[in-house]
Amino acid sequence: MANHELMKLTANRFKEGGYDKVVLAVGSCEAHGAHLAEGCDTLVSYTLSKLVADRVKGMLVIPPITYGYSGHYDTFPFTLTVSYDTITAIIYDVLESVLRNGINKILIINGHDGNIAPIEIASRKVKEKYPEARIAALDQWWVTALDLLPPETFEVWRGLGHAGEGESSIAYYMFGKYCQPELATCCVPENLPEFIEIKWDFAEITDTAQTGDATKATPEKGRLMTEALVDYITKVIEDLDKIDWDYRKK
Repeated sequence: MANHELMKLTANRFKEGGYDKVVLAVGSCEAHGAHLAEGCDTLVSYTLSKLVADRVKGMLVIPPITYGYSGHYDTFPFTLTVSYDTITAIIYDVLESVLRNGINKILIINGHDGNIAPIEIASRKVKEKYPEARIAALDQWWVTALDLLPPETFEVWRGLGHAGEGESSIAYYMFGKYCQPELATCCVPENLPEFIEIKWDFAEITDTAQTGDATKATPEKGRLMTEALVDYITKVIEDLDKIDWDYRKK
């Protein structure tokens, strides 16, 4: 299968590749319980990016952003964080660089909750300056994957949680060699309202650096999540390509 990772392409191969759109993975480096790799958010979003590029014509995988805003996790080791202003500026600069290289169709696959607001702000700022930019974003793959699969796929808390049943499953499937499933725990917060979001610090709702029930995670559930996500994202991009990303109301 052809390689579409910019990091591994010469300038000549990029020119010959016929790329007309890019996918940017945005991740983080922070504690995911004791059982998942610290770079889980980057590894998942970048793996999804590569799998989508394998199936979508003209999709270039640019290097991932491996840091994010993780201040709300920094009670737990070994969390690295940049400020909201910094990650917003980095995302903006990367998007602008893509546009300067002549590509205006951009897919962002985000792997970390702390990056949702920066992605929104950076994208809006880019659109203000470059109205021709076309930016699609999967902000919360961990929610989308659960919505795409039958509810009975997951056993506890609908599969939700930071390093919980869903995220642990996809990690075991994608990069199990970096994980320690025997250290998985269960911590389901009982006092969070359903429709009102509490702006917590992570240490306020868990002492294990994870939420949800990671003990229910399996590689098979991760496979189902991965396939559902890649199928869905691929279809969305192919549908956008059919209309040359001109989603504007006629």
